[in-house]
Amino acid sequence: MKIQKAVCSLLVALLAAAGAFAQAPQQDAETKSAVPELWAFHKVIFPIWHKAFPAKDYEAMRGFVPKVNDLAGKVYTASLPGIFRDKKDAWRKGVAYLKTTVEAFTAAASGPNRQALLDAAEALHAAFESLARIIIPVVPEVDAFHQTLYVIYHKFLPADDILSIRNAVPDLLAKAEAVVTASLPNPMSAKKAEYGKAAAALLESVKALAAVERACDIPAAVETIHTCYQALEKTFEGVHIPI
Repeated sequence: MKIQKAVCSLLVALLAAAGAFAQAPQQDAETKSAVPELWAFHKVIFPIWHKAFPAKDYEAMRGFVPKVNDLAGKVYTASLPGIFRDKKDAWRKGVAYLKTTVEAFTAAASGPNRQALLDAAEALHAAFESLARIIIPVVPEVDAFHQTLYVIYHKFLPADDILSIRNAVPDLLAKAEAVVTASLPNPMSAKKAEYGKAAAALLESVKALAAVERACDIPAAVETIHTCYQALEKTFEGVHIPI
């Protein structure tokens, strides 16, 4: 009987581990701050903007048209990772703008107006940058914090998985501390005080979660962290990071 119980316990442990292993790739895909189709598109944007455009090599720009349409088409249908769920509207608008610039670039490339082709190439580059800014983290430490918070808030909390939330607290706390001490890029210099205040509030909210003793108080503590994170995100509004 003891052997049977031991075997059953082992099977349960193995199945649990297998389930966690199966969920890991999906979870990683959901929290990874990247859209591969956009970076593939950059492979054609780069030579257009940094080589053909400054050299006014009109024939080279015209030659990129098929590749522009092919790679842009993949951006149109790209799926955003779950971590960008709050940015879906901005992404949709950015993709719509990209479509218009691709159409304009294609039309200009088939015509004789060289200035129209230059203008279309500039707009095409601007459309790419607009999309890139939506998904490129302004401060990497904030992105790392969000990756852990995303799993806690959108996975563990809805499932009422209090144990997993507690287990994730040390990692969340370490990442919150890194957010506070992070070096800000130059475009954020005017918002340094605003960022510092929001980062400090975020850290305190995580410390409050770490200090929670009663399981029933954990959901409210997590909600407070999420609210503080959203406030921190707002400090990035209007900030343009060079790409």
